[in-house]
Amino acid sequence: MLAARTCSYFPARTLQLKDHASHVRLLQRLSSAASLVASRTYASQTDQGNKAVLITGCDSGFGFSLAKNLHDKGFTIFAGCLLKNKGDAGVKELDDMKSDRMKTVQLNVVNQEEIDRALEIIKENLVDPDKGLWGVVNNAGISTFGEVEFTSMDTYKEVAEVNLWGTVRVTKACLPLIRRAKGRVVNISSMLGRMANPARSPYCITKFGVEAFSDCLRYEMHPMGVKVSVVEPGNFIAATSLYSPERIKAIADKMWNELPEIVKNDYGRKYFDEKIARMHTYCNSGSTDTSPVINSVSHALTATTPYTRYHPMDYYWWLRMQIMTHMPGAISDKIYIH
Repeated sequence: MLAARTCSYFPARTLQLKDHASHVRLLQRLSSAASLVASRTYASQTDQGNKAVLITGCDSGFGFSLAKNLHDKGFTIFAGCLLKNKGDAGVKELDDMKSDRMKTVQLNVVNQEEIDRALEIIKENLVDPDKGLWGVVNNAGISTFGEVEFTSMDTYKEVAEVNLWGTVRVTKACLPLIRRAKGRVVNISSMLGRMANPARSPYCITKFGVEAFSDCLRYEMHPMGVKVSVVEPGNFIAATSLYSPERIKAIADKMWNELPEIVKNDYGRKYFDEKIARMHTYCNSGSTDTSPVINSVSHALTATTPYTRYHPMDYYWWLRMQIMTHMPGAISDKIYIH
């Protein structure tokens, strides 16, 4: 019934195989493409010797783990850290490795001057600047929560400035070096860059933007020999310490105090508190093992044929993403939202 109703929306001429030869050629091309995808394996890797990578957001979380993991694989790492100038513990641990292949750099991705300075440091320390920079991993990001009417415009702008425009700024600054190396751009997005979720619009907007930016860049860089990949982690909040109970409470209190009176009165404190309780539950769930994310980024940087998208997430979220992105909205809304 559903299939018949769906097909009825298409003009009849699109369902008629008038040009048999054209359809045969199309099927052959699709078959070839499927064979290419099936042939990708984690065993086919490039030579890591003397390859250098810039990673943003290395103070903690994914970035910190990535820096150490890729260093162990033989890469030279430029670890961009927001809090290097403040002597952050994560920065200190990376510096204490005393390795010529691990260099921390002060890097706030919303500050163009710091980005330019970081690029100068990279050029000064590359073994052969003319051969460029092998990779950039845009990992730096922030997150928040709150329904649309609970979220201020300043919050929307703050999240976008880091997650979206920070990714664009750093990528544009690195591209001349990346192009010379015919290297890699790896952007950390999220499953929420593929499917929206209530109370996460500031974050979803930026990650949907990262997805679109990455696709456009991939098309443009293909003739240059540069490969662009997106990593879409599932729920790793428990592993990355993005939200502690104290931080959730602080965000919620600030949000409520700044709400217009009409919004407070229309929704009520009970409704607001129920939504915050859901956020507490979500943040206490999820995986504490970041290795799937680390392995995905590593593959994107080392495989001769890296994937366009990586989905390091548990099966529940993977299945939900497939349903929400491939099935009619009325069905996915009924299953997951309503």
